[in-house]
Amino acid sequence: VQLQASGGGLVQAGGSLRLSCAASGRASSGYTTGWFRQLPEKEREFVAAIRRVGGGGMTYYQDSVKGRFTISRDSAKNTVYLQMNSLKPEDTAVYYCAVAEGSIIAGLVHNSAYYDYWGQGTQVTVSS
Repeated sequence: VQLQASGGGLVQAGGSLRLSCAASGRASSGYTTGWFRQLPEKEREFVAAIRRVGGGGMTYYQDSVKGRFTISRDSAKNTVYLQMNSLKPEDTAVYYCAVAEGSIIAGLVHNSAYYDYWGQGTQVTVSS
């Protein structure tokens, strides 16, 4: 599976961005896609994930982005989106998308170790 993340940029506080993660290659019907972010010299942190369940998906968010970010999937395009609204300077980071080919239980979607493939990262900068 190859992942292409895009959509980052520079935005003022309160603004919006939509990140895209396009997947190509072999894909499992039971996979989870997550977004993580990382600042220099800091650990990568979980942002959001969507876990395929039956014909739909369950979504999960870090507390600090709940109500502001929305993760969604377009299965026809094999793409997962992260709509980010009401952006804050503390959202500034490099954002990575990741895919787990197997199903991850709900309690572990925040754990980067369970993801098999990673995109290249896209920079999001929020100015105050």
